[in-house]
Amino acid sequence: MDTIFALATARGKAGVAVVRLSGPRAFDAARVIAGDLPEARRAAVRVLRDGAGAEIDQALVLSFQAPHSFTGEDVVEFQVHGSAAVTSALVDALAGQPDLRLAEPGEFTRRALENERLDLAQVEGLADLIEAETEAQRRQAYRVLSGDLGRLADGWRTGLIRAAALIEATIDFADEEVPVDVSPEVIEICDRVQLELAREIDGSAIAERVRDGFEVAIVGSPNAGKSTLLNALAGREAAITSDVAGTTRDVLEVRMDLRGIPVTILDTAGLRDSDDKVEKIGVSRALQRAGAAELRIFLLDFPDEDLPVERLPGDIVALGKADLQRADGFAVSGKTGAGVDELIERVCSALEARVATVGTATKERHRLAMQRALAALGEAAALVGRGPDSYDIAAEELRNAVRALDSLVGRVDVEQILDEIFASFCLGK
Repeated sequence: MDTIFALATARGKAGVAVVRLSGPRAFDAARVIAGDLPEARRAAVRVLRDGAGAEIDQALVLSFQAPHSFTGEDVVEFQVHGSAAVTSALVDALAGQPDLRLAEPGEFTRRALENERLDLAQVEGLADLIEAETEAQRRQAYRVLSGDLGRLADGWRTGLIRAAALIEATIDFADEEVPVDVSPEVIEICDRVQLELAREIDGSAIAERVRDGFEVAIVGSPNAGKSTLLNALAGREAAITSDVAGTTRDVLEVRMDLRGIPVTILDTAGLRDSDDKVEKIGVSRALQRAGAAELRIFLLDFPDEDLPVERLPGDIVALGKADLQRADGFAVSGKTGAGVDELIERVCSALEARVATVGTATKERHRLAMQRALAALGEAAALVGRGPDSYDIAAEELRNAVRALDSLVGRVDVEQILDEIFASFCLGK
């Protein structure tokens, strides 16, 4: 395997930049530049030199001997002063050595996968951790990176292998009298794993929302104060506001961090019948996005106002323009800020209740694999219940379930998605 190198930190000025080197020639190549290397997993300051012997920089040098490194290979890291000139000189010095090449995006992490330092779910967790913008996203990504999903899959897999072994032992001794009926234990294992899979599948939808962000739609009649409220929530003039009804024609989006939860607030067109073709398109989009949102804020002109959007449990109802009218009950004003803090509190409480049910699986790929396993287990349990004549087919369904779980962590059937996953990584990761 080639020895690869890359800048592992962001380009531009910084106090420190890290250049990473990994592969069979990592130590030899590092000695050419830094001289003697520190002991494995120890750090030492060294003067780095280019191929002509000119000094590049003083650097903190760390070495990691295979397999005790991120990639599972020999790895050397150079922590240099973070200027573009220093990092360019160091990268050029490495590029000038034989049998070294610049790493491709995600190649360090891909080698960690190939050397079994990470499973595929952990790789995805690492990608999500790098992209995390809020505390909820960080916590969720770190759980996956720490191997929680892999441990769940291994536990399910162990149980199903046990169930398959019991069934296959019965098949192998079909011509002999088997004193123990294995079907109760097999069905118990299937039922337990099905229950856990179903719970994880239910939680995966919320996990995806934590990763991508919850959508909260503000809906109401024209000139109800939706855009003014959006601006108050955003703390800036994100939407045009005026006294003219129907100013908002399209869906406006503002990304926010509410108590560590990623939220996109949607300002939608005012809901009314109109002969204006453009406004009709805006109303149609408003209805579509409001229906798909995880939470809706109904901003009403009067308490009994009926809007053409279904209210779902957890949705928030408030009277708008509290600065212009006295109202019994909850009311808000984006203009004066009245009720805005309480609105944020209600939105956070509603979303936090949903985040509490979050699963470990975070991606559609995970959910589909678990759904395949769940379907196979349902078939297997039904076949076992029919008696020994169906055991051979039941055993195959159990193997199908195991293969589906193996795809979660990258043991099988994942080559076609590897390129897509690693394409999202930066060059030095």
